[in-house]
Parts: sequence; structure tokens; C-alpha cells
Amino acid sequence: MIYKTPDEFYFRIHHIRPRFKNNVEAVLLFMANEISKIPKLQFKEFRNRLNNSIRLFPGNTQISKKTIDNWRTEISAMFGFIQKNSIEKSSWAGEIALKLSKEQDLIQFFKYFLFYFQYPGGHLKSHYNKELITNGIKFKPAIYILKLLQSGENISKERFYINKAELTHCVFNDLRITRNNCDPNDVVKTILVNRQNAVEYKLTGDTIRYAGDILDYLVIANLLVMHGNKFYINWNEREAVTAFIESTKWFDKYDNYYDNLENIPFKSIEDLWFDYVNTDLGEELFRTDVLKYLGIEESSYIDLINTSIENIENDIDIDKLSRTKDIGDVGEGLILGHESMRMKLGNRADLIHLIKRIPNMYALGYDIQSVELDSRKRYIEVKTTISNKPLNFYNFHLTKNEWGSADTLGDRYFVYRVMLSKLEKKLFIIQNPVNQYKSDKLRMMISDGADIIFKEDAGEWTELLIWEN
Repeated sequence: MIYKTPDEFYFRIHHIRPRFKNNVEAVLLFMANEISKIPKLQFKEFRNRLNNSIRLFPGNTQISKKTIDNWRTEISAMFGFIQKNSIEKSSWAGEIALKLSKEQDLIQFFKYFLFYFQYPGGHLKSHYNKELITNGIKFKPAIYILKLLQSGENISKERFYINKAELTHCVFNDLRITRNNCDPNDVVKTILVNRQNAVEYKLTGDTIRYAGDILDYLVIANLLVMHGNKFYINWNEREAVTAFIESTKWFDKYDNYYDNLENIPFKSIEDLWFDYVNTDLGEELFRTDVLKYLGIEESSYIDLINTSIENIENDIDIDKLSRTKDIGDVGEGLILGHESMRMKLGNRADLIHLIKRIPNMYALGYDIQSVELDSRKRYIEVKTTISNKPLNFYNFHLTKNEWGSADTLGDRYFVYRVMLSKLEKKLFIIQNPVNQYKSDKLRMMISDGADIIFKEDAGEWTELLIWEN
């Protein structure tokens, strides 16, 4: 038997599906970095600047203008990277793009994105928002999914999952949920009965893509875990999951028009939507606890970082510097451990005390002062990104101070590009980036410092050594 939503309740909701979805994390990180460099400009000038940047993404050199335009509009609409004022006809980088570019935390970004995402919303075209309003739809999918899975565990008394087909037909395409906010307990009971009776679901075409997208994004946000085609709540993120489930946040600027469909000011509401998804981003709640996420023991790293900092100056607030969830700080801690293990494995444990993490206040143009096995100094600038899946992301930014230090220190200066995910901990090491630039092995563009795009012959992939006492 094929499951069918009753005709009087059937309405299929959808959203923009980025054509780069299979590479969405790398593309979003690149776009956040590029958008963050563009100042507030008139629509046309902002669009042209961003289109030129999009061509810099690997593989985009020869793509058509239409494809470039699609990238720009899909990203700006779906993910809220650009804020705008339709009266002034101006655009500028959204706070969420600035935050992602600065913190390099894709897992955190997807939590914020899903926390705000709803139907109707400014990410959709006006005619479709009107259709949603006409049908009375008010739906926040991520929050409902988490409530549903929690209800499933309460009812079944065991770990409860949902798959993309069940979510599509029993939730996304059913007005009893998207309009009437049906109790998740009732939906769970329907799903369990369907499983017991071996009910099948239509899977042809793009039927399950839209519900599937949200499930995939929840996995990237580390709020769900996926086993095969089954999606479960990730209770390792209990604090964040609870924040979603208990949230009452709702963008209400469409609400006054559910009983009056005439003259809805979609353009002005759209501007307000992009302001809305770019506010209240200062919460620490969604910041990724990187060592916990990677399954690395924290205590040994804390001791190592404390000792390193104490070697510099005793009156620095060590607790503040070493117990943060900041991606950059964790990356520096991992490299501190890597360098210490490099000495230990090279039978030079006697040099470990010379490896020092340099607090930002000293502004020396590098993060770690390390050492070679022959006791010569090594100066390391660490650039770290964390994502749900491995990235091949061949760029980073050096400040004017960092580029100046690289020029002065020559072969003693290294950039360690750290790319972290649950599946891989990748480290790419570039020695003497100024010389690599002069040798045409990396590209450098002036942008309040230096934007670097590198090729694999500019350095080498190295195993990231995990510190062991």
C-alpha cells in the first residue's frame, strides 16, 4: 500500500535548492569570505563585485553569467548572506556572513540558519509566499523535526528515527502539520502504524528532496546523526537541541496578511526578513565545542596550552585564553600539540618547553613560536576551519602584520592550514608564503592584508599529530 495524504490536506512546500548542494559547505565558506570584503554599495555595483568574486571559486572560470547570477541569488536568498535596502537600492554583507568568515565555524552557521528558517520567509519568491499565506501555512521545519523525534523517543521508549520519505509525506506535504501545527505525538503514531503495516511512500522524481535538504542541513549542524537513511537526534548537542525545541522565535511580518491577501508589501518585508536572520548572532550557545566534537580529550590540551602561555608571561588570564570554544584558539591548541608531538617523536622532548603560543595582544604576526629538531626557530600562523565533512578549501587571509612577518622571517615562517571534520583532521603546511607567491605557487590579492589562494604544490599535506602526554 502507498501512503497518500488526504487531498484536502495536501500541499507541497519547497524552497530554493542550491545547485551546488553537494559542495554546499565549501561554497558557503568561500562566499561568506568574499561577501565580507565588499562594502555597502548600490545594488548594481555590489552585484558586479560579487559576480567577479564568484568566478574565483575553483572550476568557475569559464561558467556562464547566468550560472554566476544563480549562485549569487541562491546564496543571498536561502542563507541570508546579504542585507539590503530596496528604497536606497543598496546591499551590504550580512552579519551571518561576517560571522562565518571570521569564525570559520560551518557547524555553528547551520544551527543559526535552521533556527531562523521558516515558511513563509524572505528566502522565497513573492508569488510562492502568497500561496503559503493563502493556505494558512506557518511552519518552522527544524524545530518541528526535533520535537517529532523527541516525541518518538518518549512514545517508543527507545531511539526513534525518521527518514526522508516519512518526513516528506507525513509532515512536509500535510497541511495538518504545516498549517494546523498537529501535535508531534499524533504524527509519530501515524509513522509507527505505517511501519507496522509496511506502508510504502512515493519516492520518484524530486518528491523527497525538500524535506531531505532540511534533514541534511540538520546533520551538518550536528543536531541530527544519520545512520544509513535514518535520522536521529544527536543528544550530544542537548543544550542546542533544547534551545530549538523550546524556541518561540517567529518572523511575524507576514502575519497581518493571512486575512487580507491584497497589496502585501513583499519587497519591504523581504528587507526585514534579511535583517531578522542577521540579528541576535552573539549567543555562545551555538558555538561548536571543537574538541568534544572531534572526540579529543580536552584536559591534556588545556595543560599543554597553560604551560605554553605560562612560558611567555605569568600574568596573562590563562583560563580565558585556553578554555574558549573559539575555532581559531582550538586550532592553535591542536597545532601546539602537533608541534610538541613532532619534538617527542623526533627524540627532542627536551625542546617542547620552547614551543609557545603567542597571545593576540602581542601582535607578532604569528600564533605559535615553535622549534626545529636542530633547535632553530619556527614561526607558525594557524588558519583553522571546521565543517561537518572534509573540505578542500585552498584559501586563507593574512593580515598586513602577518604578511609583513612572513616577508621578514622568510623560510622560518609557516602557515598551517587546518581543516577539521568528524571524518578527517587535515593539515596543509606552507613554508615561506612570500616566496611561494614569487614562485607563482599561490595567488595573492591585496585586501586589507593578503587574500591567499594556493595550489597543492605550494606546500604539503601532513598528518595532524594528536598530543599524548
